[in-house]
Amino acid sequence: MRVALEDVAVSRGACALSCSGVFEEGIHLVTGRVGSGKTTLALLLAGLLKPTAGSVRREGIGTLTLSLQNPEYHVTEATVRAEIASYGADPDGIADRCGLAGRIDDDPFHLSRGELKRLHLACLFAAEWDLLVLDEPFSSLDCVQKRLLCRRLEERDAGITVVFTHERQVLPGVDYLWEVGDGRASCLGPVREAIGRWRYAPPYLKLAIEEGRVPENIRFEDARKEP
Repeated sequence: MRVALEDVAVSRGACALSCSGVFEEGIHLVTGRVGSGKTTLALLLAGLLKPTAGSVRREGIGTLTLSLQNPEYHVTEATVRAEIASYGADPDGIADRCGLAGRIDDDPFHLSRGELKRLHLACLFAAEWDLLVLDEPFSSLDCVQKRLLCRRLEERDAGITVVFTHERQVLPGVDYLWEVGDGRASCLGPVREAIGRWRYAPPYLKLAIEEGRVPENIRFEDARKEP
């Protein structure tokens, strides 16, 4: 499985973005400033936006989905039970996992933003996706839920996962680092090789590198390990 972007260029409002690169199996972390074009790239990968030049080729991708930052954009049903069932998942099992067992017959829009985000992500992870694109999946989650999300991401043992985020405290182990900036999306490479060139590295990683250590990955616990 792979998604290959060949000389892609796209304009979306005031945003112009170009990219050439390949998303292979594994977890890809994409970072960049607000307005740099991360969501534009996410829409391109998911096929919801067509490039004005170049091509996006999806090879061996049978199933794909895009999770947007705002979970309410995904709501299609009138109750939590029906919303879960619309994903083909077990309503009772998912509601229990989200801590929403007592609210399974509520209107999803009566949930808090954090509860709705937990519900949406639990429904996504109940299925297997060849290509899973997550735009700001950590938003609206507390630290406990962020760590649970990291665990779910790391437990995906097949497929391509692309995470677009501004999160700088709780991060999963990843395979590749990407940056979006100055109108271009670029792959920095496999995580171990790319950490030293990652402009958006969180403070704990930058400190480890300044101390002469190159962590094996980008998690906080990786940065604390002695070489």
